[in-house]
Amino acid sequence: MTLADHPPATAPQSATYGAVLGSRHVVRLLGGTLTGRLPNSMVPVGLVLWITDGGGSLAFAGMLAALYGLASGLSQPVKGRLMDRHGQARVSAPAVLLNASCLAALPLIGAGGQPTVVTAVVGFAGLVTPPLEAGLRALWPTVLPDLGRRRVVQALDTGSQGLLYIVGPLLASWLATTHGPDTALTTTAALGLVGTAVVLTSAPSQTWRPPAADGAAGSGRLMSTGLILLFTALAGTGFAFGAMNVWAAGVAATQGLAMLSGVLPAAFSTGSLLGSLIYARRARPGPPATELITTSALFLLGWVPLLTQPGPGTAIVFTAIPGLFFTLIITNGFHTVDVLAPPSRTTEAYAWLILSVGTGQAAGTALAAALATRLHVLAALPAAGAATALTILTLARHELGTPRPRGRHRRPRHHQKHHIDLPLKEEWLAATRSQEQQAARARAERFETSPLEETRVEAGLQWRSPARIGPRAAARDATGASSPPGTSGQAARTL
Repeated sequence: MTLADHPPATAPQSATYGAVLGSRHVVRLLGGTLTGRLPNSMVPVGLVLWITDGGGSLAFAGMLAALYGLASGLSQPVKGRLMDRHGQARVSAPAVLLNASCLAALPLIGAGGQPTVVTAVVGFAGLVTPPLEAGLRALWPTVLPDLGRRRVVQALDTGSQGLLYIVGPLLASWLATTHGPDTALTTTAALGLVGTAVVLTSAPSQTWRPPAADGAAGSGRLMSTGLILLFTALAGTGFAFGAMNVWAAGVAATQGLAMLSGVLPAAFSTGSLLGSLIYARRARPGPPATELITTSALFLLGWVPLLTQPGPGTAIVFTAIPGLFFTLIITNGFHTVDVLAPPSRTTEAYAWLILSVGTGQAAGTALAAALATRLHVLAALPAAGAATALTILTLARHELGTPRPRGRHRRPRHHQKHHIDLPLKEEWLAATRSQEQQAARARAERFETSPLEETRVEAGLQWRSPARIGPRAAARDATGASSPPGTSGQAARTL
């Protein structure tokens, strides 16, 4: 095969925010997913306001809110695996219909209805939340094949999700206060339906299928040592985030400023969004495992200033510092999953990552709530979670950087050290071909020959060895397809 047989190399696509958001389907998928996931942040607040407005206890309302989140998180891996096997529409469409039906049925049951019935409906609604986040992650490689653009949109995706937990609770509170808790729950169900429909009716979602696995579909073990350690470490990151929310409430109570309980998490989410914007513009990000450890170390350092018990204004600024790196950890966690997980089970692997962060967040919230009277301990809990995550990632750095052999055709152990990252190899080959084609055109202009003819001649000389392809093929490549009969390779080079 000669150089002329390869298609001309294309210049790398622009990875600016405008170019990424202007790409086909990107805005629709981002907007639809964020809208469809608003119920995740609206339902807990809506349930608390709905129960307490109907005369129920705050303890029962809090239990329902926790049950919804727990059921949603625990069911993510199952829904991810079903999505890998049957596609997105066959999983998310029934899920969102059942979820919306349950939420819309709660006002009909009434806040003063049978607690057992209300608990069962809320728990089932959590189990059938549509797996939009994991599904969107699986769509990006087909929507944006360019690696640079994909890094930008993944960082924007992760960073913008922090806004859900600012907008969602505020919207639920406003709807409950202005139009009543029943309206808040009904609107939440409608938003979930609309957002999910926007995603599922898009062409990328309808045509998406996971890469076929070697042998039976979905065969092979998903969990490797690297993935288990990664998910455990990210649970520590989620622990820090969950403890931070309770710490914010403790600071608000100590300072006598109730608004701090909302402002401090908002500052964290704002820092998270800014961090994603900065990270997405990096020209040459390093290997995912290295980036993951580096950002985890910076995340830990960001919590240290909070140990000094700063005042309200300073606390807002200090809380934004670890937020800068939270999105980067999650983004690089997803990139590491891409390296370690089998291609046919990526959605399930993404779901396990989401579950690990959510489980850690719930654990951090629970432990911090039990220690709510000790403000100094509360300030140290986020740093403890971050330190745990960093320790695990550092010890597991070798496991995180090497993909597990997949399928039946496994590379022998002594060849693993010579493994080359295929995307990087393809980029190098494309750049090399582009340079050679430019040089061929320059020589063609200088010697007044055809650029295509010159490229074929040089391709035959540079890319194929006569000793490997035989005398006839070597003579044909050296002569060139457009050379007249009887012209030798030497004559072609002279021309």
